[in-house]
Amino acid sequence: MKNSYKYFENRECAYYPCHEQADPDAFNCLFCYCPLYLLGPKCGGNFKYVGPDQSIKDCSACLFPHRPENYEAILERFRREGRKKAQQDASSAKASEDSKDR
Repeated sequence: MKNSYKYFENRECAYYPCHEQADPDAFNCLFCYCPLYLLGPKCGGNFKYVGPDQSIKDCSACLFPHRPENYEAILERFRREGRKKAQQDASSAKASEDSKDR
């Protein structure tokens, strides 16, 4: 695949490819750091928690953000999470206003 707004490959990176099981001919570096990481266990990827207290998220077995065909799915997830956050904020604002009226 050719470098574009949906795909970027950096074979000169010291870590390329950063996942051992990855196919270097179909590895997208665009999301070098997974944009879904902060969703924790709700990210939808193949991860596990490691460390003495199981608090470190290990995504080394996950290739979801590195597959070129998943670009649109990641953007849609951003949209969905953004809508959920906006609804939560609106609900919180309404609850705050309702409590002031009492």
